[in-house]
Amino acid sequence: MRVDQLALDLAVTIRHDGHGGVADDLAEPAGLTRWVQGHAADLVPAGYTADAAALAAVVEVRTAVRALFARAVLPGPPSSADAAKLPDPAAALGRLNAAAARVPLLPRLDWPEDGEPVARFAAAGTVTPADRLAAALAHAAITFLAGPDRARLRACHAPRCVRYFVQDHPRQEWCKPACGNRARVARHHERRRAQGTP
Repeated sequence: MRVDQLALDLAVTIRHDGHGGVADDLAEPAGLTRWVQGHAADLVPAGYTADAAALAAVVEVRTAVRALFARAVLPGPPSSADAAKLPDPAAALGRLNAAAARVPLLPRLDWPEDGEPVARFAAAGTVTPADRLAAALAHAAITFLAGPDRARLRACHAPRCVRYFVQDHPRQEWCKPACGNRARVARHHERRRAQGTP
């Protein structure tokens, strides 16, 4: 998985619940444990189980990420889940940078005898799994927001959708085909209602 994809995966843990509301995949430590197993298992020790401290740290990173995603999609509107619920961009930057600083990274060169040299970064000292996870997610968000995909970031504006997505082609308006279908059906019903047709 690309490291910058991890930031988008974290942001979309806030999603439409299928019933007109918003669901939070990280509402409890068990949800974070499931998400990490599916998206970021290489960032934590095998058998990792999230606790309340890890959940709080990751949710703080996610809040900062969503606030900065809302800034990135300007002048378009942010996700409807974020309206008036996020910190201002300066506070979000502070939170994201603080999370990244939880684990100082040192450059490391690996050069196997039968391969090419590879530059990596290793954590300086001993860190808790919660700090490692929060810092890695913050680093992924920094990479995404400073990279070329930020310009293609969009908020899906299909009815009830609250996701962000990276636009694959210039005419893409929705995060997935189901959202496009919902938006077309909603427009059709709105036109019929405006014409006075039941």
